[in-house]
Amino acid sequence: MAQVITTQDAHGVATNNGDANRSAMAFTPTVDIFERDGTTVILADMPSVAPEDVDVTLEHRTLTLHGKVKPYAPEGYRALTSEYRIGDYIRNFTLSDEIDQAKINATFKNGVLRLELPRSPEAQPKKISVKTG
Repeated sequence: MAQVITTQDAHGVATNNGDANRSAMAFTPTVDIFERDGTTVILADMPSVAPEDVDVTLEHRTLTLHGKVKPYAPEGYRALTSEYRIGDYIRNFTLSDEIDQAKINATFKNGVLRLELPRSPEAQPKKISVKTG
C-alpha cells in the first residue's frame, strides 16, 4: 500500500513565529495515524489550546496544523505560577496525490484535533474480475 502522508516536525524549538518582537516555543503535537475504508485519520494532541485557536491549512500538498497556547487563569483569579509553557503547536504533513483534498474534514474536541483524509475515488483499490476461458 502506498504511503499517503509524510510527517515533518520540529521538537520544542524556540522561534519568533514570524514576529520579530515575540519569542515563543514551538511544540510538535503528538499524533496517532490510522486508516480504515480508504480514509486516513490523524489524531493530534494539543492540550491547553482553545478551539478558536486551532488552524488547519492546506497549501499545495502541505497540510499544516497550528494551535496557539495562551496564558490561562480562571476568571477572577491571578496566576501565580504555571508549569504549562506558552507557545504554539506546529506540525506539517506532505500529502500524496491519492488524498482527495476537497473532502478533508477537521474537528477539535477536548484538546484533540481529528483530521479525516479520504482517498480520491481514482486511488481506491479496485477489484478486477477474472474470467475463465
